[in-house]
Amino acid sequence: MRIKDARVIVTSPGRNFVTLKIVTEEGVYGIGDATLNGREKSVVAYLEDHVCPLLIGRDARQIEDIWQLLYRGAYWRRGPVTMRAIAAVDVALWDIKAKSADMPLYQLLGGRSREKVMVYGHANGGDIAETVDAVGQYIDMGYKAIRAQTGIPGVKDAYGVGRGKLFYEPADATLASVTGWDTRKALNTVPKLFEMLRATYGFDHHLLHDGHHRYTPQEAANLGKMLEPYQLFWLEDVTPAENQEAFKLIRQHTVTPLAVGEIFNTIWDCKDLIQNQLIDYIRATIVGAGGVTHLRRIADLASLYQIRTGCHGATDLSPVTMGTALHFDTWVPNFGIQEYMRHSPETDDVFPHDYSFDKGFLICGETPGHGVDINEELAAKYPYDQRQLPIARLEDGTMWNW
Repeated sequence: MRIKDARVIVTSPGRNFVTLKIVTEEGVYGIGDATLNGREKSVVAYLEDHVCPLLIGRDARQIEDIWQLLYRGAYWRRGPVTMRAIAAVDVALWDIKAKSADMPLYQLLGGRSREKVMVYGHANGGDIAETVDAVGQYIDMGYKAIRAQTGIPGVKDAYGVGRGKLFYEPADATLASVTGWDTRKALNTVPKLFEMLRATYGFDHHLLHDGHHRYTPQEAANLGKMLEPYQLFWLEDVTPAENQEAFKLIRQHTVTPLAVGEIFNTIWDCKDLIQNQLIDYIRATIVGAGGVTHLRRIADLASLYQIRTGCHGATDLSPVTMGTALHFDTWVPNFGIQEYMRHSPETDDVFPHDYSFDKGFLICGETPGHGVDINEELAAKYPYDQRQLPIARLEDGTMWNW
């Protein structure tokens, strides 16, 4: 089953997506997501100039060998551009293999570990009252788990408070927009939000919160300690993880569960966090961490330490990644939860898929492959639209983590 064509499709039905399509001599094709939010064209060039030419003529069934070729053979390993390109190839090849076997991807991975996948949605508001109301709306839609973010008095465009209720796109300008941050004001506000949420809705639903790399380890430990009475499902990305040992300080001071990993690219980014049991959930993604092949290795390592998966699932991942992630989630024994930000109707039209939402859970379909396709004719009607992610600055103008 030789590869005869590999090409990149860039489309922007409300936001930019990069898709790799691989076609075999038998006419079986697979697609993979290569989107890198705000830096999409860098992956396009890497794929078109360096990866696609290597694929032509190779046996599409040799997924492991092709993965090793693209990782070891490049010499310059890791990094978000390289690993997203590898992920796109890997997912497309798994799609082809499952189609050839006439089975949904989860069956090829080893079969079901669960019937459905619990997901969480994003509830946000300009202030605490608006966020409390938004959480109620998600509860009414059947969600069992909700991430809650609120505007912070005196902070311009606080993280997580986006446009729209079910989906939004943070990459909102040709030149990066500027948001604000003030840790003291956040620490004064966030615990009040969760106090109000538990007082309003009780403890039956899972609540999550994203720190988005904004806090120092000491500040993060302080926030985790203050949130303990409200029994969060997790506190996410509470400090930058380049220094994995930073999580030791947080772990010493709070029992609030910790999640991290959406910007991780390989198992090496999370090895120490996992082996030292400094986190409770690993959030590495199919598209960010080298595809199904490499994410399986990360999940297996995590399982040895009773750490569960919680894959990133924002709108900067196309339905191709979401569909593949659901097959992965359905199989992986140490599953925790799946983030689920709904795509726009235009995106859903470009990427028809067979997964469905039901009362707080997503269910992957039974279509052979990962169950997501691309309408190339419709995709061509949405040309690339250059956009940047925002940046954040403190009140005195200092650059901060967005």
